[in-house]
Amino acid sequence: MGTASRDTVSSPARQAEDRGPAGQAGDHGAPGSLASLMASASGAGARAGLETWNPPDCGDIDMRIADDGTWLHEGTTIGRPALVKLFASILRREGDRYVLVTPVEKVGIKVDDVPFLAVEMTHDPASGRLFFRTNVDDVVAAGADAPLRFEVDAAGGFRPYVKVRGELWARLTRALVPDLLALAQERDIDGRTVIGIASGDSFFPVAESADFYREDDA
Repeated sequence: MGTASRDTVSSPARQAEDRGPAGQAGDHGAPGSLASLMASASGAGARAGLETWNPPDCGDIDMRIADDGTWLHEGTTIGRPALVKLFASILRREGDRYVLVTPVEKVGIKVDDVPFLAVEMTHDPASGRLFFRTNVDDVVAAGADAPLRFEVDAAGGFRPYVKVRGELWARLTRALVPDLLALAQERDIDGRTVIGIASGDSFFPVAESADFYREDDA
């Protein structure tokens, strides 16, 4: 994740960080503000009821998750990992919109690609399962409830993703891609030979074998 020098950050994000996750006593800010969101998020509990909360929609806040996983508020990096994890814990997706939700308010934010990065991968030989740790320390085991999907970006780069929770995904960092592809298997599915990644009892096709090796030779 990106970081910023705390001596150079001067913005509502810095001011909110300095007050701490709960803000100053009696100063929770206007609904939809960063201070208000931090205060209500801190008292909400860790994701308890997140998918069922239906608070008032306070519109959008100037917060963005960049392609590299950096969280920014009004263009300034949110440098405290604890604060990033707090916001990540109340994030959900509603259609094409990403929102931060507490029991008392909801605000929309921008996400360049997906909200999380998978920064560590572990393969358990005994079970054949793949485990991923994200940049906000969520740990997921790829499988039916946490599938893998694969995309090719505009530059032709291979981008694997793993579902973390709800409709929130993590993109594997480039450093993990060679390790993931080293685990690729060839299987016959519906009369086609495909290359894919297995995790436990689940198998996630990447491409037909002929196409996969053609791209590899290109």
